[in-house]
Amino acid sequence: MSFLRKQESQDKDYRFRGNKMDKLKQANLYRSELIPVSGKLVERYNKCLKTLGFKATKLKSFSIDGVGWSPEVAEEKNDVHYLNHGDANPHGIIISPLQKGKPVYLPFHSFDREMMLHIFRTHGSKINDITRDSAICIDFDQDIDVFYEPLDVLKYEDVSITFRLIDNLEEKQKEQLKLVDKFKTENNFIDEQIHKELLDSAKTYGDLRNRDLNLGPLHFSTDSFYTRAFGGVYLLRDFIKPILVFESDKVYKEAIKDTIHDVLIYHINQPELVDKLKSHIIIECDLEYMVTTPNYDRIKKFELYQLLKDAEHPIKEILDSKSLFRSYLNKIDIKSRKQIMGAELYLERLERSNAYKIEDMVDQAIYFALHQPHSSLSTKHRDLIHKLLVNISPKDVLFLYWYDKEQFYKSYETWNDSFKDWVIETISSNI
Repeated sequence: MSFLRKQESQDKDYRFRGNKMDKLKQANLYRSELIPVSGKLVERYNKCLKTLGFKATKLKSFSIDGVGWSPEVAEEKNDVHYLNHGDANPHGIIISPLQKGKPVYLPFHSFDREMMLHIFRTHGSKINDITRDSAICIDFDQDIDVFYEPLDVLKYEDVSITFRLIDNLEEKQKEQLKLVDKFKTENNFIDEQIHKELLDSAKTYGDLRNRDLNLGPLHFSTDSFYTRAFGGVYLLRDFIKPILVFESDKVYKEAIKDTIHDVLIYHINQPELVDKLKSHIIIECDLEYMVTTPNYDRIKKFELYQLLKDAEHPIKEILDSKSLFRSYLNKIDIKSRKQIMGAELYLERLERSNAYKIEDMVDQAIYFALHQPHSSLSTKHRDLIHKLLVNISPKDVLFLYWYDKEQFYKSYETWNDSFKDWVIETISSNI
């Protein structure tokens, strides 16, 4: 069975969200670094789409991110992965040097932005020159034609990055140089036909004689990463034993049938996953320290917001005021109160006796949300594990925004307007 595309209902969740995101836009928290595309750039973008084997857009203007992905074009095509030929064959488009260093807003892999930075570091000056009057199509090739089974993601190792220019500009350069050589041969400088051919070439493609259009292939090595293939998969391969974490229950059930590969396989909602990550020294949780952090404070406030019903004050006011927070905390039922304050209650009672068990007193989702990437991990791995942790338990709105913006946007749409105000202020004060 093939799982090469997320379900259509999931695709629709990623559509352009219009007015629902106005508050985020005003706070520059919603795709604020997109590059506007219009006029000649639209024409070049469409040539890239056709060169890559996709249909052109009918839009007269839109915006793109660092890899050339456009939310407006995605909406038009009803396909957020419109730059992919299947999950194994993603592509990119560069039509402007302004794409350098820009975010990749819907990365298919967690390393997509790193690949784009690698491209601009290596070919930056050539990209500046080429995009004056042309555009660049990018092929990210893992030497995999198509995925068939979930554990095919283990084949990801080295990515070969190759480039194509629109209008076959490299070939046109060769033709133009041949014409120049022909023009200089014997008495050809008086041949009006050669004059015309040279002028036509120059008018159409510009003077290509001294331009360096050769973008050599690049290589990018992967280690641990996340991919949207197969409904979302984490591959943690730099630890004691490779671990695969699947977001799709259907794909997970297919994956565990594998008897060939020596890997650990989990579904993201399995509680055993957190224990395994701890035993592999991937995550850790110093609960006594964590309850003193802003993370814990945000998680408590998020929990209270979810449990409040018919509040007499705006949510933002309740969460910003210590006295109102305590007042509403004491108004909810005792079970809900213990759910919010369980970590602190557990630590208080632990001082008196070792008889208490953390699983009996601390809500599991909150406990999982208080875990952190292990302090021994590199920055690159820490970011990936943060993303995994916020997907396991999305309780910290700031971390959700930082590490999984698309999930944040989906959740944001369901929140109370006053809570949205609190979230925006929380994020803005931490940028």
